[in-house]
Amino acid sequence: MALIHCNFFSETLGLSCSMDVILPQATSRQIGMAGRAGRGLHPALYLLHGLSDDHTIWQRRTSIERYVAELGLAVVMPAVDRSFYADMASGPRYWTFISEELPALARSFFPLSDRREDNFVAGLSMGGYGAMKLGLSCPDRFAAAASLSGVVDIGCRTLSSASSRDGFRWDSVFDDPSSLAGSENDLFELARRVASDGPSVPRLFLCCGDEDGLFEMNERFRDHLRELGLEPEWHADAGRAHDWGYWDERIQTVLNWLPLARADNLQEISHGQKT
Repeated sequence: MALIHCNFFSETLGLSCSMDVILPQATSRQIGMAGRAGRGLHPALYLLHGLSDDHTIWQRRTSIERYVAELGLAVVMPAVDRSFYADMASGPRYWTFISEELPALARSFFPLSDRREDNFVAGLSMGGYGAMKLGLSCPDRFAAAASLSGVVDIGCRTLSSASSRDGFRWDSVFDDPSSLAGSENDLFELARRVASDGPSVPRLFLCCGDEDGLFEMNERFRDHLRELGLEPEWHADAGRAHDWGYWDERIQTVLNWLPLARADNLQEISHGQKT
């Protein structure tokens, strides 16, 4: 695998940004790890961080590079600050950045496929919300979306308190946090819209530990999806909380669940020769 630390300028945000990108590499001589790559443009997983983190966190807290080595899958990990993947009321337009500009830039920099069936999104906590928002808002561009311990009921979360325990202000993100229900930022509403649109519905994955404060909202969102006929892959994990030990395990589940074309299009290096 190739790990690239990419610094670039965003016209949408008007500032310099960063993302980490893992690209497939066909290898045989790496000790303890084999690598595979597809013939042509790579499928891509956009992997999103949580509220207190940045684009480096999946590299620092999990073995994501090792997990994807044999899948021929690129991983794009952008930084979005504490934006909740929104065009912020008091800040930059991170939703426009993450949904429009970033994928186009990533494909201009790296050999990534633009086909729907080759594009996926996943994230944890705030990033779980962002992953669901991308998948449900752009079902024509993502084949699968996965939330790990996600803040999936944003209306409930913001209405319960004006600020979080670490001082995060919901009104810095949303103009009127009290009117989120039924808006383009409400995952429950987005699910209703995509369910009524017909066949282009991404595969959906939800997981959460039952000792996580977000567990009940994840159950509510699961039930909502089921009522709409959008049956998600669901994992409720006993005794698990909001921590990286859990996410390191479950991201491996997500990778196995992704609808990847794994066999025919992959190549590896054997004794210095492509096979």
